[in-house]
Amino acid sequence: MSDTGLTLLSTITEQGKLEISLKALPIPEPKDNEVVIKVEATPINPSDLALLTSPSDASTGKTTGTGSDTVYSADVPVGLQKTVKARMGQPLPVGNEGAGVVVKAGKSDAAQALLGKTVAAIGGGMYTQYRCLHVAQVMLLKEGTTAREGASSYVNPLTALSFVENMKMDGFKGIVHTAAASNLGQMLNKICIADGINLVNIVRKEEQVKLLKDAGAKYVVNSNSESFKKDLVAAIKETEAYVCFDAIAGGSLGNDVLACMEKAASTEAEQIGPYGSNTNKQLFIYGGLDSSPTVISRGFGFKWGINAWLLTPFLERAGVEIKTALQKRIVEEMTTTFASTYQQELSLEGALQASAVATYSKQATGEKFLINPSL
Repeated sequence: MSDTGLTLLSTITEQGKLEISLKALPIPEPKDNEVVIKVEATPINPSDLALLTSPSDASTGKTTGTGSDTVYSADVPVGLQKTVKARMGQPLPVGNEGAGVVVKAGKSDAAQALLGKTVAAIGGGMYTQYRCLHVAQVMLLKEGTTAREGASSYVNPLTALSFVENMKMDGFKGIVHTAAASNLGQMLNKICIADGINLVNIVRKEEQVKLLKDAGAKYVVNSNSESFKKDLVAAIKETEAYVCFDAIAGGSLGNDVLACMEKAASTEAEQIGPYGSNTNKQLFIYGGLDSSPTVISRGFGFKWGINAWLLTPFLERAGVEIKTALQKRIVEEMTTTFASTYQQELSLEGALQASAVATYSKQATGEKFLINPSL
């Protein structure tokens, strides 16, 4: 093992440019309850792009240099530079989660037990060859599970499972989910089928409808279909799915979902007053695939709520017992329910190529990228 490892860093310069570069840093020595992981697989999630590339204009992107001297740069539009003013001039590590082999361990029994094991980890800064983390941020994978299979063990699996837990805690009977053909959406579909949860999947292409129905989904509606709202009302009426987890955020889709919920509830209610139905309708926005403003016209009565949704605050609300149970399920079902597929595997250098950045920045469904820092 060498004394240093490459780390990917994202910087917004004082001149208003995004620069993504590589830097050789010393491999840290772990403290008693820490381990050092040789990272072999780490995904590019939409949540990673907020730090990795946003809010740069990928059409202006270019790559210079090779190897450890590779640098990607792109312009940040003048009107958006104020949104990243606080991080200007600061090289920041990127990557929420990943997996690899523990190559160094601290003195504690918990750390020593992980030495030589393949683990998944969360803690930021995972786009690196070596990452030092506390044992509490590490999850031992089932024997035989590879780093590639375990790379996406936290963000998507815990989010999908938490949607179901949130639904139960808030007293709802079913879920509406947008961007349902994504890796996360396909996981949620498998969970709901296995657990007998009513799930209404919203997609935007007919091939995505087929994908989910072939996987066993009962309710799949296409937001680009002429019959979308009619189909959605019918699905909500049948499933009583009055909580929606929305990955899109921008535009009027969330508004349309709430309106369809109100219509479904109104057709069931015996008497509708001046304030609409008595059915509570909830929209949780957890993503931002559409960066345009969220349009709300309030045509759905007065018993509704719109909130942002983040995984960490929800897990704090759920408590240690539920979180532990969810993680145990993830480990057991890593290669089945929680299996992720990737369009392409990149090295750290490859992740800085302009053509690659232009592709993964689109956040297109079915085009998930994996970084292997060991390449």
